[in-house]
Amino acid sequence: MPVTYPTLSMTRSDSPRRFLHRIATLILTAATAALSVNSTNQARCAEPTRGPNLIFILADDLGYGDLGCYGQAVIETPQLDQMAREGLRFTHFYAGATVCAPSRSVLMTGQHHGHTRVRGNAGAVNPLAQALRPEDTTVAEVLQQAGYHTALMGKWGLGDAGPAESGLPRKQGFDEFFGFLNQQHAHNHFPDFLWRNEERVPLPNVITPVGTTGAGYATEAIQFADDLFAEAALEYVADHQSQPFFLYWSMVIPHANNERTRALRNGAEVPDFGPYATADWPDPDKGQAAMITRMDSYVGRMLKRLRELGLAEKTLVVFTSDNGPHNESNHDLRRFEPAGPYTGIKRSLTDGGIRVPMIAWWPGKIAPNTESGHVGYFGDWMATAAELAGTTVPQGCDSISLVPTLLGHADKQSEHEFLYWEFHEGGFKQAALYQGRWKGIRMGGPDAPIALYDQNADVPEKVDVAAQHPDIASKVAAYLSQARSPSADWQPVWKSGQGKRK
Repeated sequence: MPVTYPTLSMTRSDSPRRFLHRIATLILTAATAALSVNSTNQARCAEPTRGPNLIFILADDLGYGDLGCYGQAVIETPQLDQMAREGLRFTHFYAGATVCAPSRSVLMTGQHHGHTRVRGNAGAVNPLAQALRPEDTTVAEVLQQAGYHTALMGKWGLGDAGPAESGLPRKQGFDEFFGFLNQQHAHNHFPDFLWRNEERVPLPNVITPVGTTGAGYATEAIQFADDLFAEAALEYVADHQSQPFFLYWSMVIPHANNERTRALRNGAEVPDFGPYATADWPDPDKGQAAMITRMDSYVGRMLKRLRELGLAEKTLVVFTSDNGPHNESNHDLRRFEPAGPYTGIKRSLTDGGIRVPMIAWWPGKIAPNTESGHVGYFGDWMATAAELAGTTVPQGCDSISLVPTLLGHADKQSEHEFLYWEFHEGGFKQAALYQGRWKGIRMGGPDAPIALYDQNADVPEKVDVAAQHPDIASKVAAYLSQARSPSADWQPVWKSGQGKRK
């Protein structure tokens, strides 16, 4: 039968960029359909090849060294360790930023920290500065237009009811949403409400509120938010087997309940202490470890469910974290060494704040028990997902597909010359990684000299070698000066006197 070509008109909600991407996607779809026409007497369109299901699991404030397969010796993570044995473990992978919202913005838009919409945690001061806009194109939209059903379970943080509603999940490519919109609300692991799409869903927890966002802490803790997200994620994959799906499972654990820490000196809010109940540790330490082991169990349940449903070989599962480990629950970092061998934690531009675990699992496609030192970052998810879905990457992305590495063709893997980060709290700072080796950090002013670290020789980034390598320092400094695009919401406010790191 003849090929029919779809028609397309620009709607009110379309930006020119989004409309052009829809046109490109439809052209690609039409061309594929035309080429697939059967030349037999009973000509008919061939069934298109279905892309794999995609599950992106994001932990919140989990450090590089928080998992057994990345060197953790105290906290038990048997399911993720098994996932690593059955899949691919990345050892040089970076979050999009050193704090929550911009890291997630990089993930969603495929643009690096100096190009993406949301470049910091704005909070209640300017909610719109922490919201995606209609002209932004997310990976969820790209996949949705390629025929994927899309869902977000858990924490969003890139749009909210009210002034920041332009960034609501269902305006940014997600067919379904269940979770937290506001990141302060997400501090509360036992909230008295969550959001299902744009509707508030009451929960039986009784809380002491702090502010008006839903933040606070429970006085009657009944339903743990991440338990609900795990159940929703498991139910989702069972209910959406008829078409390819993209599930963005954005956990809250092991993030602290900051408000509870300030009030009760313990922000590690968790239903029980699990295997650490009898440990001779303070309660915040028990709670921190228990959250990570509980998170680990969720991942194990998902991989088991995929096997039971016969979806394991049809599904790529990625697990990572949004930034480095926190110190906000009043727990003892020295007990767990969550950043592994790296210096710094969340809010640091040294690797402890931005280098994260990343495990990819796809039975039959990804070779088991493999490791990659490829230097990638959150922005690469856009190109990776688009390639697997058979669609195009939007213009303006800073994204390289990881598919060659995932499928064992490292010799065909393209690489970034530079990766870029910035941080706005306590005075503007910038960092770049050059050729996967040279880390440059600038603070104090736009013309301040950079500190330069050779990651090959100095894993903890302690020795400034800018004087020994002036050409490289000059190249990185020049890149930092032009790496970011202007943003009215996120203008650099330098703090003089910071200078180079000691």
